[in-house]
Amino acid sequence: MQAFRHTCEQGEGMEGYGWDEYDIRTGGKQTIHDTENHLDITTQFVKVPGGSHGGNWGVRVSGALRKDAPKDMVSTVVFYTGLEGLGHLQLANKYDPQGYEGAVTLQGETGGLGPFKFEITDGPASNVHPTGDHPVFDQRPLDRTMAKSLMVQEQALWQAKPVMFQEMKRVLEDSVKQYGNNNSPPPWQVYAIGTNEPKPGNLHLFQKVFKGSFQFDILFSSASAPVTMTSQKLGEALKDSSTSFADRYKNIFKATGIFAQDKYDAFSKSMFSNLLGGVGYFWGDQVIDRSYASEYEEENEGFWRDAAEAQRRNSAEVVGGYELFSAIPSRPFFPRGFLWDEGFHLLPILDWDLGVTIEILRSWFNTMDEDGWIPREQILGPEARSKVPIEFQTQYPHYANPPTLFLVLENVLKKLQSDSMTAAEKDQYTSDIRSLYPLLKRNYAWYRKTQWGDIKSYDREAFSTKEAYRWRGRTETHVLTSGLDDYPRPQPPHPGELHIDLISWMGMMTRALHAVAAFVGESDDAKEFSGYFTAISRNIDDLHWHEAAKTYCDATIDDYEESYHVCHKGYMSIFPFLTGMLPPDHPHLEATLDLIRSPDELWSPYGIRSLSLKDSNYGTGENYWRSPIWMNINYLVVDNLLKTAQAKGPHQEKARAMYNELRTNLVETVYKSWKETGFAWEQFNPDTGAGQRTQHFTGWTSLVVKIMCMPDLTRQTHQEL
Repeated sequence: MQAFRHTCEQGEGMEGYGWDEYDIRTGGKQTIHDTENHLDITTQFVKVPGGSHGGNWGVRVSGALRKDAPKDMVSTVVFYTGLEGLGHLQLANKYDPQGYEGAVTLQGETGGLGPFKFEITDGPASNVHPTGDHPVFDQRPLDRTMAKSLMVQEQALWQAKPVMFQEMKRVLEDSVKQYGNNNSPPPWQVYAIGTNEPKPGNLHLFQKVFKGSFQFDILFSSASAPVTMTSQKLGEALKDSSTSFADRYKNIFKATGIFAQDKYDAFSKSMFSNLLGGVGYFWGDQVIDRSYASEYEEENEGFWRDAAEAQRRNSAEVVGGYELFSAIPSRPFFPRGFLWDEGFHLLPILDWDLGVTIEILRSWFNTMDEDGWIPREQILGPEARSKVPIEFQTQYPHYANPPTLFLVLENVLKKLQSDSMTAAEKDQYTSDIRSLYPLLKRNYAWYRKTQWGDIKSYDREAFSTKEAYRWRGRTETHVLTSGLDDYPRPQPPHPGELHIDLISWMGMMTRALHAVAAFVGESDDAKEFSGYFTAISRNIDDLHWHEAAKTYCDATIDDYEESYHVCHKGYMSIFPFLTGMLPPDHPHLEATLDLIRSPDELWSPYGIRSLSLKDSNYGTGENYWRSPIWMNINYLVVDNLLKTAQAKGPHQEKARAMYNELRTNLVETVYKSWKETGFAWEQFNPDTGAGQRTQHFTGWTSLVVKIMCMPDLTRQTHQEL
């Protein structure tokens, strides 16, 4: 029973799985290399628009025996469909207790879909089904489709696998009663759902059993569509969709230099397709603590202990429902929306589909409350919560997350200011940005109000007495809200801390909001944001630059109430550079580039380490952000190296050389690991380059596709730049 596959899980002995090609508007092709079951499964999906309810769609399911599989190997496949809310769904075939010959048809209707039908085909004549001389084959011949219609509690609809096992258990028990233990049927007859009389239900299971390789189709036809979906139409649409995807992909993601070689093509398509294939619609309630306890202000020494006690004392509520249209970091391990991940996800998606990008942005900002807070982790509904330890389920309205959606907005504006779209498209997207603008302002104001840092109480000298920032929600060991969970911070925590990464994010956020304000014609707002940006830029240097260490650092308060720097060289030290806050002539740019390029500190042959080799915390404890290479941060490094290399300045040539080498190192690291394991990975080992932690991490690791398409500067001279 362990070999039954359902949801994506880690450690199931797969040799890789995922989308080989995928377009969210049309469909794609997915392969699953199941070594334990000796089977490669391919699912090809396509949408055919038409009518007033979204049109038709179809899926072609194919199973091919792997080289090590027995020639007569038997496989069982179960397709199920469930119905939440109002509507009906019922099998249309005439009841046959032995199962159904030919196609099986399911008819239904909902308010959103209107009338529709599913058809599950027999597949081609080449399909072979197991036979035998056991009497059970007379009762349940396996060349037919078994069908079971059930009415289950709505909250159990997502638990189809245990429901299926319950039905199989009944068949197994009946088999033991009828035949005893000494004359039991073969396993493929025992592990069967059986067939019951058609009746209305909200969960319908369909089982097929094959010997050897197989293929069948699942066809959805909307009653309002002009034509019915058939296997022939599905085959034609799949061919057209695949050709269209290949042509469009080649035109949009144009790899340069050595990465234009054919060997990188399947890799690039897989990385992007799995990112886009992870986009989904999520709906449900979530757990939020809206007690607004005074301890959550985190203003007293020992605040982390007080906050933890308040969390134990207060009762979080399950509230909602919420809805979210979002990509995800990883189908097996993080199948939900993460705020700071999503900004990175949308950078490649923006290149592919501006409309989808804006829809996702709108969806995220629509989860915002009246104060301007967006839950940093969207754990919507019981199915989502089943994948999250209970201690991490509650969301707190004083917790922030890096505002990476504003990175996307900067790039959206650049795209809108190009000449690559029609006037009508530009008008529509401009209207979309204008409608988002009030939400952007509210979100920005929330960050300034809730994540402020204290300058005045400790007589800190800075250009501005207001522009300083501190993450709320930190503990002695973690600042989960920062995204860099276990990265070393000042010890012990102090309410007078100032965080270099957060003020850098605020600088980027302010710059982006200034650009949006100017774009939508809000000139007074643009002037205001320009003033904030200047103040933040100055305070980054005044509050966080450590002259002796030649790096940027967090700041905290000592026993004498004096401010001092705590420097842990690594990603934290280069955040002003990562967020575009260091122009080409900035006085601290050279030292920052030297830190990045030093093999004794951050540079490795596989990418930029998260923490310096010289730091006493390197590789210690959880070692999540204490040495490994992360693709999202490395993308920001290589992107800003490119900008420095393309702008006139004293460090242009150094940046060009670093850019060329790092770009190559990053792509080769991800490619080699993908080639060896079949997976993208959450992070990479700084000593070997091997992928590690979460597998099938096709969220921000897919940024490698954008890196492959960056300009090849290996042959350019200083004058050409």
